[in-house]
Amino acid sequence: MKLEVRDLEKVYASRSGFTHALAPTSFEVSSGEFVCLLGPSGCGKSTTLFAIAGLDEPTRGEILLDGQRVRGPGRDRGMVFQNYTLFPWLNVIDNTRFSFELEANIDRSSTCAEVMTQIGRASALLELMGLSAFERALPRELSGGMKQRVAIARALTNQPKLLLMDEPFGALDSQTREEMQDMMLLLHAHETMTVIFVTHDVEEALYLSTRILVFSPRPGCIVRDLAAPFGMHREPALKLAPEFMRLKRELLDLLRQPRTGDGHHGDRFRKLITETKLPSTP
Repeated sequence: MKLEVRDLEKVYASRSGFTHALAPTSFEVSSGEFVCLLGPSGCGKSTTLFAIAGLDEPTRGEILLDGQRVRGPGRDRGMVFQNYTLFPWLNVIDNTRFSFELEANIDRSSTCAEVMTQIGRASALLELMGLSAFERALPRELSGGMKQRVAIARALTNQPKLLLMDEPFGALDSQTREEMQDMMLLLHAHETMTVIFVTHDVEEALYLSTRILVFSPRPGCIVRDLAAPFGMHREPALKLAPEFMRLKRELLDLLRQPRTGDGHHGDRFRKLITETKLPSTP
């Protein structure tokens, strides 16, 4: 798996004018990486993720997955949102199987063996996440952390090439958040999957990722590409290690720095608006 993001740029139109959310941004992600997009609120992290998911069209630039241009959502990318997005009328196992069963109903070429394999995979993922005893429970009977585990299992059932996660633990309490972080490390090792994970939490980014892309304030662009030097086996005690604390301070200082070159980007923004002729909202 290889993801290529080339000169991605995004401008939003609204009643009040235009918002330049993302300046030209380029990076690549290889198979097996756990990449965190880190930056302040409104810097274009989620915009970048949604464009990769095919849920938002960039103003400029392109995204290639294994050489094929991304033009919309696809089963090769699984998505996990901050809100749990579970169907309240479906139990845990049916929520987990939903995306595959929907696709099987649309694509009649799926064989019985393929269907049974995916159903077995859904149950195995729930067992891996400690939810096998809750397969028949409805979402209203689950805690926030349990709901998000179901959402992650659903995203992984189709075995996507790339798992995209938009601040998935942002609504959880600190203890549950730490438990979910450890679960993600286990999943990443067990599934050997590729993950792009959006967060504004420096500690979370350092603890989870093999690589961190740091975004500047809006219009966002990558100002640092940092390889996390902690190996694959990580435990909570790592967060107190001197090297971890040093990098945490370094990243916090970087995030606090004001954006430089605003005049240059302002000129580019005006040129971009003139060239693209975005329609105003009536």
